[in-house]
Amino acid sequence: MIEFLGKTNIDFIGKRKYSFVISSLISIIGIIAIVQMSRGAANLGIDFTGGTTVQLKFDRPVPLADARKALHASGITDLELQEIKDGNKLLVKLGKQDHLAVGQAATVIPAAFTKAMPNLQVTVDSTTEIGPAIGDKLRKDTIIAVALSMLGIILYIAWRFDFKFGIGAVVATLHDVLAMFAAYYVTGREFNLLFITAVLTIAGYSLTDTVVVFDRIRENLHKDLKGALHTIFNRSINEVLSRSIITSLTTFLSASALFFFGGEVIHDFSFALLIGIIVGAYSSVFVASPIVILLEQRAQRKQGNTAGAPAHA
Repeated sequence: MIEFLGKTNIDFIGKRKYSFVISSLISIIGIIAIVQMSRGAANLGIDFTGGTTVQLKFDRPVPLADARKALHASGITDLELQEIKDGNKLLVKLGKQDHLAVGQAATVIPAAFTKAMPNLQVTVDSTTEIGPAIGDKLRKDTIIAVALSMLGIILYIAWRFDFKFGIGAVVATLHDVLAMFAAYYVTGREFNLLFITAVLTIAGYSLTDTVVVFDRIRENLHKDLKGALHTIFNRSINEVLSRSIITSLTTFLSASALFFFGGEVIHDFSFALLIGIIVGAYSSVFVASPIVILLEQRAQRKQGNTAGAPAHA
């Protein structure tokens, strides 16, 4: 691995009070976002609320304002339009329309354009319909999936390292998940299944980065059994800092390419990846390791031994 930064000696653990304040604020916003999502008050996609998505193709470009006007003229109001620049395509997302029967949207929407623009040629590329009952089930299953992934993480790290390390890893991963919910909620982006895919992807990515840091900490604990925890943790983080930055930078550049050049369909997905990569690198250093330090110091105070090293595999 290239020595990207060279040898560093940064007191990461000493800055944990500041990082805890920042992380707490981010987590609170993330919790609010999840509560709003569970109440149906956030910007939920049709995956969670039920509705119809119709992708149309035109023979010429159609401005969004004209498209919205044509649909409103036909009584279709609860909608979201997304322009797909390649191929004069338009994605029409409809919430539940009381006056439309199931499957009728694929006929009514093209007819609305033909009526408002008689010379326009319209074809339907694809149609997706999700009922409200399925949307409600997907929303509940999403929360369960995230919770089960957190449980799996803590069990794996507890087996691989130590229970305290497991707690630190799951808190850091949960912090990353909440940060992604917070970013989506604040920016008003749509919560859908692609977002959940990004959340679970970043959970695994963050865990991998955290394991690298923990593995070096474990090695140094074996080498320096009587050393101060603060010093051992700082030294370990500094030793893998160059590797972590290079890895995060590489994945960030890849996600950036998707964000800027990947097209409208995966734009929000790549945005979630970018946020997750940033907070994942941050949490491995400023959340996971300080949490383990606090748990170990608490355990040592209970045992009346403030100088010992933590139990580790």
